[in-house]
Amino acid sequence: MTERSHVSVDRLSVHYGIGKSLFGRGGVVKAVDEVSLEIPRGSFFGLVGESGSGKTTLGRAILNAAPISGGGVRYVDGDVDYDVGNLSKADLKDYRKRTQLIFQDPYAALSPRMTVRDIIAEPLEVMGLTKTRAETDERVREIAAKCRLNLEHLRRFPHAFSGGQRQRISIARALVCEPKFLVADESVAALDVSIQADILNLLKSLQKDLDITFLFISHDLSVVAHTCDYVAVMYLGTIVEMAPSRELFESPRHPYTKALLSAIPSLDPDDRGKAQKLEGEIPSPAAMPPGCRFHTRCPVAEGRCSTDVPEWRELTRSHFAACHFSE
Repeated sequence: MTERSHVSVDRLSVHYGIGKSLFGRGGVVKAVDEVSLEIPRGSFFGLVGESGSGKTTLGRAILNAAPISGGGVRYVDGDVDYDVGNLSKADLKDYRKRTQLIFQDPYAALSPRMTVRDIIAEPLEVMGLTKTRAETDERVREIAAKCRLNLEHLRRFPHAFSGGQRQRISIARALVCEPKFLVADESVAALDVSIQADILNLLKSLQKDLDITFLFISHDLSVVAHTCDYVAVMYLGTIVEMAPSRELFESPRHPYTKALLSAIPSLDPDDRGKAQKLEGEIPSPAAMPPGCRFHTRCPVAEGRCSTDVPEWRELTRSHFAACHFSE
């Protein structure tokens, strides 16, 4: 783990067993399979891929909210160095203060029976971070202001707010215990485009003001291009390419990354119709294809792709890919 790394993931796996049924044998779902990456301190790190690629499971495993089957996660913050998969109760409580999750759906993430004040204050009260109600209220008002919520909003219930306002409430709840690492799981996917830009700008502003490291999970590469410093591309439980954001968008090396980038809508008439259509559906994580996992849909696949697993290698500085033809 480098000195600048905040979170280091080493060959992390999350597997779920499937019991035997009347119509088939049991098996194993490899939701995340031997993933390694390092998230630099203070960065906005993007994780992209299709639905079902394992992005959310990876984010939850880093937060110790999904069972780790193999490998590990290290979290370093100053003098604190945690092996996330082997935390004591006391360390887990401290880790919960330092790391938080922003959910995808702002409508389902908030209790309809609690006021905004109570929703934001809940982490403080559950973790015992404040001693008096006055201290709690002061902290709630402070973080609400940073998330662009008015004081009068604190007395209302979630149903009175729009999607963008509800997401700001969710962000305030995640930030109230002053974490240093946040996982934003598709946190703008359910919002209108204009509201998406507002929330993304808010997250970037909060990152700089509060010195937070973000893992930003998304399937929208145009959003990632606007926001992230680094990007990792995930397919069927594994990372297939990783690079600084600008380099990845200017010089993608993996066919899957190229297909995702070509699907970004463009206003240029000359660029229309150039999207690389991927045939077929993403395979089941319970029945992984042999060799390269992308070969069943890859437009440049050859014979060895169905038998030989491509090596994960560094192509240029900080640009990694796992493809036989990445050069």
